Amino acid sequence: MSSGYHIPILGSAVRDLLITNPDGVYYDGTLGGGGHADIILHKLSADAIYIGVDRDKEALDYSRKHLKKYANVVYYHGVFNDFSGALKSAKVDTIDGLLLDLGLSSHQIDRDERGFTFSTDAELDMRMNREDSFTAADILNKYNLDDLIRIFRKYGEEKYSQRIARRIVKLREDRVLIHSSDLTGVIDSCTPQYKRIKTYARIFQALRIEVNEELKILEKTLKESLGFLSKGGRIAVISYHSLEDRIVKEFFKMQENPCTCPHELPYCICGEKPGIKRIKPFLIRPDEEEIKKNSRARSAKLRVGEKI
Repeated sequence: MSSGYHIPILGSAVRDLLITNPDGVYYDGTLGGGGHADIILHKLSADAIYIGVDRDKEALDYSRKHLKKYANVVYYHGVFNDFSGALKSAKVDTIDGLLLDLGLSSHQIDRDERGFTFSTDAELDMRMNREDSFTAADILNKYNLDDLIRIFRKYGEEKYSQRIARRIVKLREDRVLIHSSDLTGVIDSCTPQYKRIKTYARIFQALRIEVNEELKILEKTLKESLGFLSKGGRIAVISYHSLEDRIVKEFFKMQENPCTCPHELPYCICGEKPGIKRIKPFLIRPDEEEIKKNSRARSAKLRVGEKI
């Protein structure tokens, strides 16, 4: 039940932990090619509703074909925190489960013209929604020095952020930076050879996160989701790097214990009530067998919470 568009990671775990009501409403905020959807829909009844959301129209077009055997899928083009719009299109008010499979699909990575990877000399695009106008090249050519340093440090956790940013600002005095080779060339001039591949990955990640506002949208989505999730409904999130996972982990922990009272008080007086209980095991990773079949599963982390 895998999609040729993208191999679903931790599919069985997501299915088993997310589904609490086979007749319920499930919201897939990162539908992609429908790989997880196929696995989940196979276990849902025909009366269930599956809302598939994606900001990438190519993904929606593919998943419509991949999931054509299911008549209970509602497709919605948009960012995954647009709960109101997506639920309105499905004619429902609440959901029983929310799935977020963060990061890039294999299809997006492998399409050179999308500009997500440094392995080919493509234009620096990185838009998940190609109807947006803002690209990674815009960041490199328009952001000031401080902002470049900020995103490289914050979203890439890159040691050489300042050196790379200064080189970019200097280089663009003479020419526009458009292709991935322009950026990798900058990195080559600023880093030791043995560190370059990891630095490429971190800088490209930082640009992609900034272009698509990934972490801001993730934080907003998690906070807003509780207003649409039914009691007993679950949130399942698969993250692929520490920045994403930290946000998910802290959100679940905070919702499980929201008390703001000083530790020395013998009992709670703030009145804050838990909104979520974390489902054990708190962190689920792919096993070695799955990693052998799909090397991109290596960094995946799954966390699940249930609304109280």
